[in-house]
Amino acid sequence: MVTYEPLGIEGFNAMSERQRMHLLFEVCSSTIWARRVLAGGPFRDADALFDRADRVLAELPDAEIDAALDGHPRIGAKADNPSSAQEQARVADAADAVKAELAEKNRIYDEKFGYVYLVCASGRTAEELLAILTERLDNDAETERRVMRSELAKINRLRLERLLAKAQSA
Repeated sequence: MVTYEPLGIEGFNAMSERQRMHLLFEVCSSTIWARRVLAGGPFRDADALFDRADRVLAELPDAEIDAALDGHPRIGAKADNPSSAQEQARVADAADAVKAELAEKNRIYDEKFGYVYLVCASGRTAEELLAILTERLDNDAETERRVMRSELAKINRLRLERLLAKAQSA
């Protein structure tokens, strides 16, 4: 009988560098972020990994943050990776009018700020995400960049938590 247990930090540390890099790149599409997080290992516990991930993200230059944003589809658009699909699952059930307004305001946001509207969407409805987007459109560029970085950190943390909890055959 095959049993499954969470990967955990021990399992993560035991993987090859290439395997860990691949997993980290699934969390955040910034290669520099993944490499710098990996360089901090092996990690004594999950919190050490989370802290390293947060510190590395905080130090990334804007150009590399833009690379990280490339891994995130627009809210309400077809997700091109399993993590985004899971995080935006509640948007699929939204009314067509809400989806259309999300699409329009996503376009306006992109034109105003020059990058995709990023929000930690896990567990949120399309209506909630639309309200947040509408509010954030009033931000100035500097404030919005700070908010977006904070949201990216939340998303990375959730994805790292899911990664460590992911079932592996034992």
